[in-house]
Amino acid sequence: MDARKTLSELSDVAAAFFAARGAAFDAALEAMVGSLKGGGKVLLFGNGGSAAEAQHFAAELVNKFLRVRPAIAALALTTDTSCLTSIGNDVSYDLVFSRQVEALGRPGDVAVGLTTSGDSPNVIEGLQAARRKGLRTIVLTGEGGGKAKPQADVLLDVPSRSTPRIQEVHLLVLHLLAEGVEERLA
Repeated sequence: MDARKTLSELSDVAAAFFAARGAAFDAALEAMVGSLKGGGKVLLFGNGGSAAEAQHFAAELVNKFLRVRPAIAALALTTDTSCLTSIGNDVSYDLVFSRQVEALGRPGDVAVGLTTSGDSPNVIEGLQAARRKGLRTIVLTGEGGGKAKPQADVLLDVPSRSTPRIQEVHLLVLHLLAEGVEERLA
């Protein structure tokens, strides 16, 4: 392992992302702020490391990121184990997020799907459910967006095929969105 090489790769991927997707980042921020100002909420979902990032971002909004302020409505759909396991066992793991979006999503809310590959069936199903319910959809993926791309109102695809670099840039993007939401709602 060469830490300097890894940091250089990460810096290059992050810079390439913001050069190519700066307008999309701004659109994602606007969608979230608009929803929250209108009384909406942010629903987040993903698998594995993306599930952890969804939970992390929801916590930053509900509690605080950089400043103490009123709580912001956000929910990671990856945290209710009874719901996840009952849907996965009784119906299909592919529907663990879409069933929750159907139950909790309201027109004007924002759904954020995280999938490094862009091809996670349960994330795609969740995004499709969100669109049927009138939610704006933001998708964080790797290069190209995969099968999730057509479900994105705003696509934030990281120009890399390296899972660690994609997830690291996703975390940076989510932190910057949290900071932007806090600033705009203060």
